[in-house]
Amino acid sequence: MHLRPCWIPKTGSTTLTNALMYDLCHQNGFHVLHLNITRNRYMMNLADQRRFVYNITSWTEILPAVYHGHVAFIDFTRFGLPNPIYINVVREPLERLLSHYYFLRYGDNYRIGLRRSRAGNNETFDKCIIRKGKDCDMKQMWLQIPYFCGNHHFCSEVGNFRALEEAKWNLIRHYLVVGLKERLREFISVLEILLPNFFDGALRHFDSLDENRSHLRYTISKIPPTEETLSIVRSNEIYQMEREFYDFAVNTFENILKRMTDDRGQDMRGQQFHYEKIKS
Repeated sequence: MHLRPCWIPKTGSTTLTNALMYDLCHQNGFHVLHLNITRNRYMMNLADQRRFVYNITSWTEILPAVYHGHVAFIDFTRFGLPNPIYINVVREPLERLLSHYYFLRYGDNYRIGLRRSRAGNNETFDKCIIRKGKDCDMKQMWLQIPYFCGNHHFCSEVGNFRALEEAKWNLIRHYLVVGLKERLREFISVLEILLPNFFDGALRHFDSLDENRSHLRYTISKIPPTEETLSIVRSNEIYQMEREFYDFAVNTFENILKRMTDDRGQDMRGQQFHYEKIKS
């Protein structure tokens, strides 16, 4: 069994990977491997896709395994092989961009002391928006859609509507479940039921973590944007497309959760089917 989280930067992936998967792998008997693409790209060319697909499908000695990393969706069926189990997490697009913007300047609680690329640059997001700076360019927001869209040439084209539709299609067709950064605990509770081979005991373990480990890579300093900045961002077409995809993911997750929980929306339902009239 292969589990393939296509983690997107600044969506809670470090917490899910380091505080859950690496902690649970020995207990639950699976391997965890980090997938990295040269120069920190997130898309593979077709030749590398083929190499990756055939590599992990033939490496049976390591199963069950989790291959995690900041890598876009790959459709294994294009190469005549079944897809792994895909999961992911999304985040409100402006919140994700804000977190990334201030992370570059102030770092996080995961690698304290590491000097980030914009260290010493204390320009606020508001001022960056006013002067139309590169770090707050709305093109920087075009990320969750291409991650779900995959490796087609149009996926990385900023503002491409075909990419948006492909991302939605892949989410409902190829992903077992996509959680929300804002609701990680509920996502973990769903994973524990759907994928017990990997996540048995995950919720109990998550609840036992201290504040730092349950919020790994938390950006140290973030300054909330002004209403004027919010108005500028919300009127931008790229934000609107990323927000449309995010809302689609939210609705999908909430419907999954609604069907799996009791009428109060609190406890997970037990098995809702049984067999009868069995003859031989």
